[in-house]
Amino acid sequence: MATSVYTINKGINKPIEFKGLKAQYIWYLGGGLLALLILFAVLYICGVNTFICLGIIIISGTGLFIHVYKLSRKYGQHGMMKSIAKRSIPETIKSYSRRIFTGLTLIPSPTGEGGRATEHTLNLSTDQSTLIHS
Repeated sequence: MATSVYTINKGINKPIEFKGLKAQYIWYLGGGLLALLILFAVLYICGVNTFICLGIIIISGTGLFIHVYKLSRKYGQHGMMKSIAKRSIPETIKSYSRRIFTGLTLIPSPTGEGGRATEHTLNLSTDQSTLIHS
């Protein structure tokens, strides 16, 4: 009976990387190249000179590569999504009613050393549906 030899995939949980581009930036570059292909086809069908079409596509493609590589270096794998998500967090929350805070109760946590409660937890005892509709 022969023994089997299995190779282990050491790339588990690592981001996809191709020529220095990480994760979603590969897709951004691919989508940009597809858009440039469609732009070339539209310009060619409209009757624009072939050399002018090539010049526009080469300049746009160079700009696309520079921009996507710059984004990949600046933000990394998840940084751009985090910065977009950070912009959607409100700076302030306005409440024109005290009704939300009247149902809060203070619950002591389990006792620490010396028999004293070291932390307290706020418990929202009001119904969540009233918070959403208020």
